[in-house]
Amino acid sequence: MDQRGGVVTGGREAYYFTAPLLLFVFAFIVFPIAGTLFSSFFSDVTFLGRKFVFLANYAHAFSDPGFRQAFGFTLAFIAAAVPLELALGTAFAVILDQALPLRGFWRACVLVPWAIPSAVSARVWELIYNYSYGLANFLALRSGLTAEPVNWTGSAAGAFTALLAADVWKTAPFVALIVLAGLQAVPAELKAQARVDRATTLQVFRLVTLPLLKPVLTVALLFRTIDTLRIFDVVYVLTGGGPGGSTTSVSLYAYKYFAGGDFGYGSAVSMLLFLVSFGLSWLYVRLSRFGGEL
Repeated sequence: MDQRGGVVTGGREAYYFTAPLLLFVFAFIVFPIAGTLFSSFFSDVTFLGRKFVFLANYAHAFSDPGFRQAFGFTLAFIAAAVPLELALGTAFAVILDQALPLRGFWRACVLVPWAIPSAVSARVWELIYNYSYGLANFLALRSGLTAEPVNWTGSAAGAFTALLAADVWKTAPFVALIVLAGLQAVPAELKAQARVDRATTLQVFRLVTLPLLKPVLTVALLFRTIDTLRIFDVVYVLTGGGPGGSTTSVSLYAYKYFAGGDFGYGSAVSMLLFLVSFGLSWLYVRLSRFGGEL
C-alpha cells in the first residue's frame, strides 16, 4: 500500500495485464512475420527439394523485371489514390459536419461504399466497365462521347484509371469517417472566437481547424498508404493485373508465386512489402512528431 492507501502494482502484475495483448501480438503478428522471413531464405518450390539459399531470393527480386514493374505500379497507385482519397474524404467530412437537413441520412449514404466488401465493390465496377453491357459504355454512347464501345481496361492507362476510380470510390468514405471524428473534437469556442475576430470561413478552416486536424489526417494518411501499398482484391477482380502485367500490384505478384508453389520467392516478395510498409509507418510517425519532440 502507498501513503494514499492505493495498491502499488509491481512489474510482475503489469505483465499479467498485458499478457493477452502480448499473446495476440506474438501469435498473429510476430510469429507469421518470423515464419515468412524464415521461408524467404529457402528455395521452396512444390515437388522440389527445399534448399537454403539465404539472400538469393531477395537478390532475384531486385533483378526481376516483373517485381520492379509491380513495385512501380504500386507506388504510382499510392501517389495517385491517397491524395485523392484524403482530399475527397476531408471535403465530405467538412460538408457532413454542417447542420444539414437529414444529416444522419447523408452520413449513412456516404459510408455505404466503405461498408461494401472490397471484392463485391470491385465486381460492381467490373460490370460498370464491361465492354458489351457496362454502364460506362452505355452513358458514353448515349451522350455521344464515342461512336462505339470503349475497352476501358484494355490499355495500361485505362486500367489504371479504372482501378483508381474504384479504389477512391470505395475508400474516400473511410477517410471522411476519420476526419469527421476529428472535426467533432475541435472546440467550438476556438472557431467562434475566430469569427468574432472577423475571420472568414476559409480562414477559420485553414488557421484553426486544419492545424488541429493534423494528427487525424496523419492517421488517415498512414492507414490509406499502408492499405493501398498492399492492394490486392480490387486489382485481382477488376483487371487481374493486366493488360500485360501493367496493373499487377506487389501483393498480387507475391500471390501468383504462392499460388504457383514457389513459397520461398513469394515469401521474399512479401517480406520486402512488409519492410516498405514498416518504413513508411515509421516515417509518418516521425514526421507527425507523435509523442512530443523526437
